[in-house]
Amino acid sequence: MDDEVFSFNDNYSRMGMMTMKVIYSNKIINAGKDVTAFGEEMVILFGDNAPDTLKDYCYTIPIVQTVKTIKPGQFFSIDGEKFEILHVGELAEKNLNGLGHLTVNFTAEKDNSLPGAIIVEKKSHRPIKIGTVIEIIE
Repeated sequence: MDDEVFSFNDNYSRMGMMTMKVIYSNKIINAGKDVTAFGEEMVILFGDNAPDTLKDYCYTIPIVQTVKTIKPGQFFSIDGEKFEILHVGELAEKNLNGLGHLTVNFTAEKDNSLPGAIIVEKKSHRPIKIGTVIEIIE
């Protein structure tokens, strides 16, 4: 019996048995020495241009553009593990597209959000390391 071959457009991700539209996809290329300082509650992504005061706390990513607006109800994904986006700060998409900067809060607490952050559901996430794929999908 022949093996099935699946091919997907670059803007689609296979999550379980569903195909989901990829809004944003990137890969971690470096990690600051203090990226775990915020525990599992916060992850800070930044392009190569992160300010010196933040570099140690950031995961470095190439600057890549979103293909669609980021909004609640979509999912933030870490190597295929999904977290529902509950809130999108007013500067989150602009900063991600322009600076590669995004703060991801895994607290589900929308009231204390920063303008450049997204808030996702509260649950543990797998470790993030160099090579980890991050996506925003719907």
